[in-house]
Amino acid sequence: MAAEVTVVRIYLSEADHKHGKTLMQDILDILHEQHKVRCVTVLRGIAGIGDTGEVHAANMLRIMVDLPIIIEFFDTPEVVNSVLELLDDLLPTGHIVSWPATCR
Repeated sequence: MAAEVTVVRIYLSEADHKHGKTLMQDILDILHEQHKVRCVTVLRGIAGIGDTGEVHAANMLRIMVDLPIIIEFFDTPEVVNSVLELLDDLLPTGHIVSWPATCR
């Protein structure tokens, strides 16, 4: 049986922190603990270009790694809309992309 869902993709960096925790962990807490979102995946990129235009890539010469992170999730449009209200306060504009989809 097919269901209409909304897919969300969030673009972050490993170095993004807020309130002493990584932003990724804050977002996962919201998705899992507060809203019980049914499907969440975190992807770690090997390279990316952030809003500043700086290239973030794994480099053997750098001790600190600041690679791109993508958090992708989907759920019913109602659940996603309530999650997005919280995420809008955490993330700068332009870091969240969403689209309707069909789950089979």
